[in-house]
Amino acid sequence: MSEKKKELLRSVKFVLFSISAGIIQVVSFTLLNEVLHLTYWVSYLISLVLSVVWNFTLNRKFTFCSANNVPVAMAKVALFYAVFTPLSTWWTAVLTGESVGWNEYLVLALTMLTNFVLEYLYDRFFVFGDSIDTAKK
Repeated sequence: MSEKKKELLRSVKFVLFSISAGIIQVVSFTLLNEVLHLTYWVSYLISLVLSVVWNFTLNRKFTFCSANNVPVAMAKVALFYAVFTPLSTWWTAVLTGESVGWNEYLVLALTMLTNFVLEYLYDRFFVFGDSIDTAKK
């Protein structure tokens, strides 16, 4: 298979797995926010962690087919989220707060879209860049 086709297939897989992670994030966020009535940022953080673990596991194995060291790869992902999570938690608090008042689900959707784009680039070129297609099938 040509490199162009491989990269297209890799992108499609990433999109599909990200959609599944997004569903996990939205459903868990909704349950935590609407049913348990946790504060927005607590609901957001818990749902984000659940989706990240799901997404990492599937993308490492099926999208990037990486045989690299799992703890090292997860540490790299943790570095991404060490920056992304505080920033996104801050902007969600600001945007959903009384002074701005945006809808919680609109902010969640915009944050998830931002996360999707940044994480694909980060995973593709930093986390799995040198180990893509190294896993035995």
